[in-house]
Amino acid sequence: MTTTGQGAGLYAAQFAAAEQHLPGHNIAWLAEIRRAALARFEFTGFPTKRDENWKYTSTKPIEKHDFRLALNLSTKLTATDVARWIPEGLDCFCVVFVNGHYSRQLSDSGNLPAGVEIASLAAKLGNDPETVKPLLTNNEIGTLGGFAALNAAFMTDGAYIQLAANITLDRPIVLLHIIDEGGPLVTSQLRNVIIAKAGSSAILIESYAGMDGVTGFTNVITDVVVENNAHVEHYKLQQENKNSFHVGAINIHQQRDSRYTSHSISLGAALARTDIHTCLDAEGAECSLNGFYMANGKQHVDHHTCIDHLKPHGKSAEYYKGVLDGNARAVFNGKVIVHEQAQKSDASQTNRNLLLSRTAEVDTKPELEIYADDVKCAHGATVGQLDDNAIFYLRSRGIDEKLARNLLTYAFAKDIIEHIGIPLIRAQLEQIVLARLPDGTALRELV
Repeated sequence: MTTTGQGAGLYAAQFAAAEQHLPGHNIAWLAEIRRAALARFEFTGFPTKRDENWKYTSTKPIEKHDFRLALNLSTKLTATDVARWIPEGLDCFCVVFVNGHYSRQLSDSGNLPAGVEIASLAAKLGNDPETVKPLLTNNEIGTLGGFAALNAAFMTDGAYIQLAANITLDRPIVLLHIIDEGGPLVTSQLRNVIIAKAGSSAILIESYAGMDGVTGFTNVITDVVVENNAHVEHYKLQQENKNSFHVGAINIHQQRDSRYTSHSISLGAALARTDIHTCLDAEGAECSLNGFYMANGKQHVDHHTCIDHLKPHGKSAEYYKGVLDGNARAVFNGKVIVHEQAQKSDASQTNRNLLLSRTAEVDTKPELEIYADDVKCAHGATVGQLDDNAIFYLRSRGIDEKLARNLLTYAFAKDIIEHIGIPLIRAQLEQIVLARLPDGTALRELV
């Protein structure tokens, strides 16, 4: 007899009322997946600290809230509200979701070049379900973790993006997901699918925001397929307000000579968790995972990455940096697995953390599992405070202590920010960092 897992009762009760309103509810294979996923979630519940992958992150702050699924789109947001979350002057295709539902009125994805499809996943399930069936049935339901099972059961919408072979998209695609007031506390259950066919190239900006004062729970899965010689540059910008909760997973499957670059930026939410898993499943595949997180107060931010080198001549590089103040806590767990067949693999991993207070905390755990004998692999992690000698040097040059500390903190962050290839996003992030530093006004004049 299966007992209901931790925190699952609320969502099981919701499912009965929500099932007939979910996209694809009349598609037999999808209905079967949803019910099996719900049963899985009832069995597992939310992960606990007994789960090694959640050892340092408690889900209790999510469980204690009575989050409800928004069954349809209802919002008073305007184009002005949307513009707040997109760097001014960025020429892009913009697809907007509010409380887990696509908003045609707020989106702007017109004049797409031939060979590029950008659609709502819910709409795709309505008019072409067989196309997305292989993408939504590629997981063994019985092995899903709690959040993935919850997403599979309650998915309301998301983006479906496909680039035809040899297409180079000259403008980035922005997927903007906003949590807005929806009566009860809102949970947004999203699934994004991105397919880059052979030789294609695109920039994707996946952005998450929450309106001021709104408490929301975002649970999102993004699947990315990068075929032979294709290139995807993927930005994830998490800027939800500090009342909210964010759990996200990005799963990447790479084919021969493909290139995938990730920039995961986590700045908001009371609790934020991002899992990134990429499989280098053919010779010559390369990936680069970059990340920056900045937290203060009682924020908790967690990044878990896993890179599977499955075939020869793969190359991966990870570079994550974090700045923490107040009572904030960060977790970084980076795993690289080099399988026996993956000879001539090259993997590097670095995680560096700067603590601005004595009460901030970081748990960092780099991992290498190597089963091949002709590889080049390295990893390292550091946690520390500002260098007293560097502060003394700046003060000896006439810079007061507060400005010296801000200058060193900014330099630490700028090192990773410079990896961002879009100038407008890079400038926006620099301004956010400056705004979070104590009395950053004086520093703006210097930089």
